Amino acid sequence: MHYWAVWHGNKPFSEYRKYYFRYVSEFGFQSFPSQKTVETFTDDPKDMNIFSYIMEKHQRQYGANGKIMNYMQQIYLYPSSFELVIYASQLLQADAIRYGVEHFRRNRGRCMGAIYWQLNDCWPVASWASIDYCGRLKALQYYARRFFAPLMLSCQEEGMMSQEADMNREHFVFEKSIRLNVANETRQEAQVRVRWALRNADASVLSQWEEAVTVPALTSVWLDKMELPEADIFSQYVSYEMEKDGKIISDGTVIFSYPKYFRYEDPKLSCEIDGDEIVVKAHAYAKSVEILNENEDLVLEDNYFDMNAGEKRVKVLSGNTENLRLRSVYDIR
Repeated sequence: MHYWAVWHGNKPFSEYRKYYFRYVSEFGFQSFPSQKTVETFTDDPKDMNIFSYIMEKHQRQYGANGKIMNYMQQIYLYPSSFELVIYASQLLQADAIRYGVEHFRRNRGRCMGAIYWQLNDCWPVASWASIDYCGRLKALQYYARRFFAPLMLSCQEEGMMSQEADMNREHFVFEKSIRLNVANETRQEAQVRVRWALRNADASVLSQWEEAVTVPALTSVWLDKMELPEADIFSQYVSYEMEKDGKIISDGTVIFSYPKYFRYEDPKLSCEIDGDEIVVKAHAYAKSVEILNENEDLVLEDNYFDMNAGEKRVKVLSGNTENLRLRSVYDIR
């Protein structure tokens, strides 16, 4: 199946969950390339506008810059700079494909494979690629490492994004729930521990749970559904993680509102270098933390990740670590 209702059909990300294709051999979502890549084909600061002549000439599909902005207005606050438009577009792309792949993997046995379009570009352009023409990794490339991990924990949440909230309906009511799933794409049975917690925006824990799970080879296992009717959709979120042999191998977070409505607290992101690792520090919940250097050519063990308050160590695979800058969804405004 080639499935393009999300993107070409303008359907929301949750549309993937309505289908259980046997094998999805093509689906995708566009984003803009990194700012430093954009600078290779722009001559004037006035070109740094997604509706400029130069930016629209460097677009793989006619009118698609407007399509990106249509999805952006559904999910994020209006970005106040060109750099933030790029960042938000890459998060949209990454989350769109994540929604699909996680759903398909949760239903292994019915769906036996997923290949997103596309890996890379043959010219510097806004496109469906997860690696841009200059070799810079977009958010999707890092997300793909996580959602294609041999052992993966994912969360099927019910909230605004999965139920197509209509803000013009009076007393709009929707389900708030989570259902975790462990997908095992290895040929060995896996013994794991799964933990999840309901947290405030400052990352403080309100309630938490833990469960030992046995996952047979080449299958996926659902945990029980948990309804959270009292959760505050604007200031509370769920974090989840999976441990195997004493190491966290898969984790993530979900919220129940659109990201643009969530009241993120300033995570006051900072970092320091420790050998070949970047130690990222956050004072509150930080969604989709991006680490960039001046040339935007870092290759890291992980990037565009969610953080609870605390520290996360990220191994540097290549690139200069001087003058790093950090941001999260909190900064999209």
